[in-house]
Amino acid sequence: MLDEKDLKIISLYSKNPEITQEEIAKTIGISQPSVLLRIKRLKSIGALSKQVGLDPFKVGLYMAKVDVTTSNITRIIKLFKKCPYFLNGFITSGRNNLCLFFIAENISTLESIIDNHLRTSNDVQNVEFNIVINAINNLVIPLKVYEKALEKPPCRTNIECKTCPNYEINNCIGCPATKQYKGKFLTSFSTSI
Repeated sequence: MLDEKDLKIISLYSKNPEITQEEIAKTIGISQPSVLLRIKRLKSIGALSKQVGLDPFKVGLYMAKVDVTTSNITRIIKLFKKCPYFLNGFITSGRNNLCLFFIAENISTLESIIDNHLRTSNDVQNVEFNIVINAINNLVIPLKVYEKALEKPPCRTNIECKTCPNYEINNCIGCPATKQYKGKFLTSFSTSI
Protein backbone atom coordinates (compact mmCIF):
# COMPACT_ATOMS: atom_id res chain seq x y z
CA MET A 1 0.00 0.00 0.00
CA LEU A 2 1.22 3.49 -0.78
CA ASP A 3 1.60 5.97 2.07
CA GLU A 4 1.70 9.77 2.06
CA LYS A 5 5.49 9.91 1.49
CA ASP A 6 5.23 7.51 -1.47
CA LEU A 7 2.57 9.70 -3.03
CA LYS A 8 4.70 12.80 -2.51
CA ILE A 9 7.68 11.11 -4.20
CA ILE A 10 5.49 10.15 -7.19
CA SER A 11 4.08 13.67 -7.34
CA LEU A 12 7.56 15.24 -7.26
CA TYR A 13 8.75 12.95 -10.08
CA SER A 14 5.60 13.77 -12.06
CA LYS A 15 6.39 17.48 -11.86
CA ASN A 16 10.13 17.05 -12.48
CA PRO A 17 11.44 13.68 -13.73
CA GLU A 18 15.02 14.96 -13.28
CA ILE A 19 14.63 15.74 -9.57
CA THR A 20 17.44 14.36 -7.37
CA GLN A 21 16.98 12.08 -4.40
CA GLU A 22 18.55 14.78 -2.23
CA GLU A 23 15.91 17.30 -3.33
CA ILE A 24 13.16 14.78 -2.61
CA ALA A 25 14.62 14.02 0.83
CA LYS A 26 14.75 17.71 1.71
CA THR A 27 11.21 18.36 0.42
CA ILE A 28 9.48 15.53 2.27
CA GLY A 29 11.73 15.46 5.35
CA ILE A 30 13.36 12.02 5.21
CA SER A 31 16.93 10.86 4.57
CA GLN A 32 18.31 10.29 1.06
CA PRO A 33 18.87 6.53 1.75
CA SER A 34 15.18 6.28 2.77
CA VAL A 35 14.21 8.01 -0.49
CA LEU A 36 16.35 5.51 -2.44
CA LEU A 37 14.66 2.53 -0.74
CA ARG A 38 11.21 3.96 -1.38
CA ILE A 39 12.01 4.64 -5.04
CA LYS A 40 13.29 1.07 -5.51
CA ARG A 41 10.12 -0.33 -3.92
CA LEU A 42 7.85 1.95 -5.94
CA LYS A 43 9.58 0.91 -9.17
CA SER A 44 9.45 -2.79 -8.26
CA ILE A 45 5.67 -2.70 -7.76
CA GLY A 46 5.11 -0.59 -10.88
CA ALA A 47 3.92 2.50 -9.00
CA LEU A 48 6.77 4.65 -10.33
CA SER A 49 8.10 4.51 -13.86
CA LYS A 50 9.64 6.86 -16.35
CA GLN A 51 8.37 7.13 -19.89
CA VAL A 52 10.64 8.48 -22.58
CA GLY A 53 9.19 9.51 -25.89
CA LEU A 54 7.81 12.50 -27.69
CA ASP A 55 4.80 14.78 -27.60
CA PRO A 56 2.91 14.02 -30.83
CA PHE A 57 1.27 17.45 -30.90
CA LYS A 58 4.63 19.23 -30.78
CA VAL A 59 6.07 17.28 -33.73
CA GLY A 60 3.08 17.44 -36.06
CA LEU A 61 1.61 13.96 -35.62
CA TYR A 62 -2.13 13.31 -35.54
CA MET A 63 -3.81 11.23 -32.85
CA ALA A 64 -7.04 9.28 -33.18
CA LYS A 65 -9.29 8.02 -30.40
CA VAL A 66 -11.31 5.06 -31.63
CA ASP A 67 -14.19 3.64 -29.60
CA VAL A 68 -15.14 0.13 -30.66
CA THR A 69 -17.96 -2.27 -29.92
CA THR A 70 -16.58 -5.76 -30.46
CA SER A 71 -17.52 -9.34 -29.68
CA ASN A 72 -13.84 -10.32 -29.47
CA ILE A 73 -11.71 -7.83 -27.52
CA THR A 74 -8.72 -10.18 -27.41
CA ARG A 75 -8.55 -10.59 -31.20
CA ILE A 76 -8.76 -6.82 -31.82
CA ILE A 77 -6.06 -6.05 -29.22
CA LYS A 78 -3.83 -8.77 -30.68
CA LEU A 79 -4.27 -7.27 -34.15
CA PHE A 80 -2.90 -3.89 -33.10
CA LYS A 81 -0.50 -4.75 -30.26
CA LYS A 82 2.62 -4.59 -32.48
CA CYS A 83 1.34 -1.95 -34.91
CA PRO A 84 3.73 1.04 -35.14
CA TYR A 85 0.74 3.39 -35.24
CA PHE A 86 -0.91 1.95 -32.12
CA LEU A 87 -0.37 3.77 -28.81
CA ASN A 88 -2.61 2.09 -26.27
CA GLY A 89 -5.94 0.45 -25.70
CA PHE A 90 -8.42 0.36 -22.86
CA ILE A 91 -11.14 -2.17 -22.15
CA THR A 92 -14.16 -0.11 -21.12
CA SER A 93 -17.70 -0.54 -19.88
CA GLY A 94 -20.76 0.65 -21.74
CA ARG A 95 -21.84 0.21 -25.34
CA ASN A 96 -18.30 0.60 -26.69
CA ASN A 97 -16.15 -1.95 -24.88
CA LEU A 98 -12.76 -0.98 -26.31
CA CYS A 99 -11.03 2.40 -26.67
CA LEU A 100 -7.94 2.54 -28.92
CA PHE A 101 -5.44 5.35 -29.55
CA PHE A 102 -3.33 5.68 -32.72
CA ILE A 103 -0.87 8.24 -34.13
CA ALA A 104 0.15 8.89 -37.73
CA GLU A 105 1.63 11.58 -39.93
CA ASN A 106 -1.72 12.34 -41.56
CA ILE A 107 -5.41 11.84 -40.91
CA SER A 108 -6.02 9.81 -44.05
CA THR A 109 -3.58 7.13 -42.85
CA LEU A 110 -5.47 6.92 -39.56
CA GLU A 111 -8.74 6.59 -41.47
CA SER A 112 -7.24 3.84 -43.64
CA ILE A 113 -6.14 1.86 -40.58
CA ILE A 114 -9.64 2.03 -39.14
CA ASP A 115 -11.42 1.37 -42.44
CA ASN A 116 -9.23 -1.59 -43.44
CA HIS A 117 -8.68 -3.28 -40.08
CA LEU A 118 -11.65 -2.47 -37.85
CA ARG A 119 -14.67 -1.64 -39.99
CA THR A 120 -14.11 -4.76 -42.14
CA SER A 121 -13.84 -7.13 -39.14
CA ASN A 122 -16.71 -9.52 -38.44
CA ASP A 123 -15.86 -9.11 -34.71
CA VAL A 124 -16.67 -5.38 -34.79
CA GLN A 125 -20.23 -4.07 -34.56
CA ASN A 126 -19.55 -0.32 -34.18
CA VAL A 127 -16.63 2.11 -34.61
CA GLU A 128 -16.50 5.75 -33.53
CA PHE A 129 -13.46 7.52 -34.98
CA ASN A 130 -12.36 10.88 -33.56
CA ILE A 131 -9.26 13.01 -34.09
CA VAL A 132 -7.75 14.32 -30.86
CA ILE A 133 -7.26 18.07 -31.31
CA ASN A 134 -4.94 18.75 -28.38
CA ALA A 135 -3.93 17.50 -24.93
CA ILE A 136 -4.63 19.46 -21.76
CA ASN A 137 -1.34 18.34 -20.18
CA ASN A 138 1.93 17.45 -21.88
CA LEU A 139 1.69 14.03 -23.42
CA VAL A 140 4.71 11.76 -23.81
CA ILE A 141 4.31 8.68 -25.97
CA PRO A 142 6.83 5.97 -26.79
CA LEU A 143 8.13 5.85 -30.34
CA LYS A 144 8.33 2.53 -32.20
CA VAL A 145 11.12 2.73 -34.76
CA TYR A 146 12.00 -0.24 -36.94
CA GLU A 147 15.66 -0.29 -37.93
CA LYS A 148 15.19 -3.12 -40.40
CA ALA A 149 12.22 -3.45 -42.71
CA LEU A 150 9.94 -6.40 -42.08
CA GLU A 151 8.61 -8.53 -44.91
CA LYS A 152 5.11 -8.50 -43.42
CA PRO A 153 3.53 -5.88 -41.17
CA PRO A 154 3.82 -6.75 -37.46
CA CYS A 155 0.02 -7.04 -37.25
CA ARG A 156 0.32 -10.01 -39.64
CA THR A 157 -2.58 -8.77 -41.70
CA ASN A 158 -3.14 -10.27 -45.12
CA ILE A 159 -3.42 -6.77 -46.59
CA GLU A 160 -0.24 -5.59 -48.26
CA CYS A 161 0.21 -1.86 -48.55
CA LYS A 162 1.12 -1.99 -52.25
CA THR A 163 -2.20 -3.67 -53.11
CA CYS A 164 -4.38 -1.47 -50.90
CA PRO A 165 -6.48 1.11 -52.82
CA ASN A 166 -5.87 3.75 -50.13
CA TYR A 167 -2.11 3.29 -50.46
CA GLU A 168 -2.26 3.39 -54.27
CA ILE A 169 -4.00 6.79 -54.30
CA ASN A 170 -1.78 8.16 -51.47
CA ASN A 171 -4.54 8.24 -48.85
CA CYS A 172 -2.32 6.05 -46.67
CA ILE A 173 1.46 6.19 -46.35
CA GLY A 174 1.78 2.51 -45.46
CA CYS A 175 3.14 0.61 -42.49
CA PRO A 176 6.35 2.06 -40.98
CA ALA A 177 7.63 -1.44 -40.29
CA THR A 178 7.80 -2.34 -44.00
CA LYS A 179 9.66 -1.09 -47.08
CA GLN A 180 6.36 0.12 -48.48
CA TYR A 181 6.20 3.00 -45.98
CA LYS A 182 6.15 6.38 -47.79
CA GLY A 183 6.39 8.55 -44.67
CA LYS A 184 9.39 10.25 -43.15
CA PHE A 185 8.84 10.20 -39.42
CA LEU A 186 8.26 6.77 -37.91
CA THR A 187 11.16 4.82 -39.37
CA SER A 188 14.92 4.92 -39.76
CA PHE A 189 15.49 2.54 -42.68
CA SER A 190 15.44 3.29 -46.39
CA THR A 191 11.95 3.15 -47.86
CA SER A 192 12.92 2.63 -51.48
CA ILE A 193 10.49 0.17 -53.08
